[in-house]
Amino acid sequence: MEVIYIYYVLFGTLAGFVAGLLGVGGGLIIVPLLAMSFAAQGFVDSVIMHLAVGTSLATIVFTSISSIWAHHRHGAVRWHEFMRLAPGIVTGAWMGAALANILPTTMLSTVFGVFELYVAIQMTLNIKPKPHRRLPEYLGMFGVGNVIGGVSAVVGVGGGTLTVPFLVWCNVSIREAIATSAACGLPIALSGSMGFVISGWSEYNLPVYSLGYLHLPALIGIVAASVVVAPLGAKWAHRLPAHRLKQVFAIVLYILAAYMLLGI
Repeated sequence: MEVIYIYYVLFGTLAGFVAGLLGVGGGLIIVPLLAMSFAAQGFVDSVIMHLAVGTSLATIVFTSISSIWAHHRHGAVRWHEFMRLAPGIVTGAWMGAALANILPTTMLSTVFGVFELYVAIQMTLNIKPKPHRRLPEYLGMFGVGNVIGGVSAVVGVGGGTLTVPFLVWCNVSIREAIATSAACGLPIALSGSMGFVISGWSEYNLPVYSLGYLHLPALIGIVAASVVVAPLGAKWAHRLPAHRLKQVFAIVLYILAAYMLLGI
């Protein structure tokens, strides 16, 4: 068991560093690594992906708080837009967790693999939306929030790969889009992880030290490492070539997507 805890800390170190370095949510790395780890430990196949996604969302609760504070101190979070997106994000994340609960683990793995492939292609081609419209009104923002929260909860990420392009598309500066997206990650993680806790509460195939579809040893190890390492990644972001780093990270995502889709 001690070796497993070391792996969890290593997962958190890697995810935290990449998140700080590239501004990409650690869930893209944490979910497949946890799935591999849980499979190696002999967890029941039918709960592996649900545990990986639920635990990933729970880690984002803690890591997003420090990120939000850092962006807020620089005055970059557009709190008005956040408040209009948040209600839809909360309901969407709750519904996403409920949907994930009824999906078999193979289907959930496929959905995550496709999403990871989408992010990898986006990074490889350096696709950036062109700002050409204004932010929608309340109902439109609620609908967008539903989509962002729902998709993010199903795949266990903080939603930055969806929130940032949407805000930039609506003429929000990239700096403010990233900061506001970081704030949106908290309600996604809170609502989504609570949904996974509740939906997995009566599941009898869970391993020990689980709270619904949330594996506490993995949560503690990942959070302890990622919170410490993320600022280091952010520091190095100003010293290393971002474009080249994103290309390398895209290759890693292609490999992880292949594992999730093909089991290789």
